[in-house]
Amino acid sequence: MTEIRTRIVGTGSYVAEGVLTNADLEKLVDTSDEWIVERTGIRERRIAKDGIATSDMAAQAVLNGLDMAGLKPDDLDMIICGTVTPDRPLPATAAYVQHKIGAKNNCPSFDIAAACAGSIYGLSIADSFIRGGQAKNVAVIGVELLSRVLDFEDRNTCVLFGDGAGAFILRGDTAENRGILSTHKFTDGSLANILKIPAGGSAMPASKQTVTDRLHYVHMEGREVYRYAVRYLADAAKAAIAANDFSAEDVDIVVAHQANMRILEAVSKRVSIPLDKFILNLERFGNTSSASIPIALDEGVRAGRVNEGDLMLMIALGGGISWGSALLRW
Repeated sequence: MTEIRTRIVGTGSYVAEGVLTNADLEKLVDTSDEWIVERTGIRERRIAKDGIATSDMAAQAVLNGLDMAGLKPDDLDMIICGTVTPDRPLPATAAYVQHKIGAKNNCPSFDIAAACAGSIYGLSIADSFIRGGQAKNVAVIGVELLSRVLDFEDRNTCVLFGDGAGAFILRGDTAENRGILSTHKFTDGSLANILKIPAGGSAMPASKQTVTDRLHYVHMEGREVYRYAVRYLADAAKAAIAANDFSAEDVDIVVAHQANMRILEAVSKRVSIPLDKFILNLERFGNTSSASIPIALDEGVRAGRVNEGDLMLMIALGGGISWGSALLRW
C-alpha cells in the first residue's frame, strides 16, 4: 500500500495594518529603542485596528493560502485554529473562520490552545487525520490578536508582542520522501504559571477586582521563559533531526517561533545550525505567538527562500509550557 504523507501545498498570512515602533513605545512606558533591540531584536510590531477580530485575520490568511494552493474553501475537509486570543470564549474562533471564508458545513472546525506552539500542534493533528485517510485538505491556522491582552504599562511584555495570522494548507500526497516526516510535542505543566493570563477563566472568573488588578493581561516571568525556551527548543530540534536519521548539517531551512533574537541565537549555537538558515522577521512583526511560524514560512515561500526538496525544521515554545518541532521535506 502506498504511504500517504502530508504536504504543505499553500501558505498564507495576514499582518495587522497598524505599526507600533519602539519610538512609539518610548512615549508609553519607560523603555528605549536601544533597550528593546538589544534584548529582543524587535524594532516594530503590528497592531490591529478597532473592529478587527481574530477570525478576520485568520480568514484572510486562509484565503491567501488557498489561492496559492489552487483550492477553494469548499475543498477543505477540516479547519484547525491555534489561538489564545479567540474572538470569544465560546464558540471556537475556527467556526467564525469557516463561515467567513464560505467553507462547507460538514467541515469540522475547532480551536487548540498551545500558545506559541499552536501551529506545530495543529500541524501534528492535521497530519494524523490526513495520513489516516479521514481528511484530504486541511487548513491549519496560527492567529493572535495579542494587543488586546497586553498591559501597556508593563514594559517587559508590551514591547514583545504583535498581531497577525498565518495558515498552512495541507493535503495528502504519495510522492516519496516529500511532506511531513515527523512531529514532536511536549508539555511541562509545572511551568504553566511563568506565562499566563491570570483571570477570565474558571480558576479566577472576571470581576471588578480582576479588572482593577490588571489580571486580564499577559503576565510573564521573562528570565524563566528564556531559560526554558533555549533548552527545550534545542532539545526538540535535536529530537526531530535524530528521529529521521539526519544530522544538523542536512537541514536547509529553519522556521522557528519568532520570540526573541537572543533565544534564536542561543538555539542556533546549541543545535549547530547557522542562523543564516533561519527565516527571520521578528524585527518587523515582534512575537505573534502561534502565528509566527506560518507568517515566517509564508514570507519565505513567497520570497523564494524555500526550494523543492529542502529539508525544513520547525520549532516553537509557548505557554503551558508547551513546545514542539516538525521536520519535513518541501
